[in-house]
Amino acid sequence: MRGPARTVAPRRSDRGAATVWSVGAIAVLCLVFGVLLALGQAVVTRHRAAGGADLAALAAAEHGAEGGAAACARAERVARAQGARLVRCAIVGEISDVTAASGRGPFAVEVRARAGPADPSPVRPSPDPAPPAPARPAAEP
Repeated sequence: MRGPARTVAPRRSDRGAATVWSVGAIAVLCLVFGVLLALGQAVVTRHRAAGGADLAALAAAEHGAEGGAAACARAERVARAQGARLVRCAIVGEISDVTAASGRGPFAVEVRARAGPADPSPVRPSPDPAPPAPARPAAEP
């Protein structure tokens, strides 16, 4: 005796779909991580160039009295110590104008910095104001 005939419903095969989705998710996460690392590298390069330019400009301004060549040589040493390279150095009076670069390829950055006194003109003393009036003694009750 045979039983009732079984009907087999067509099966939908989902076998291996999780693997494909997992590989896709991992690829997207790796791409996002790579972009974040590149942005971090760009920020570090920018800060390195800015720090090198600022300190080199201060060093050049400090040694400006020794002459432009000596001041720029000092600025070059300071920039190199900061991981940057000096691109341009100019000393005009007491003000130094320095450009430093850092990084290579798509991460190359140049930063300009100036240093010197806030007001390069000599400060003239103001005329003395009139002397204050003498204080009156307080009345006793």
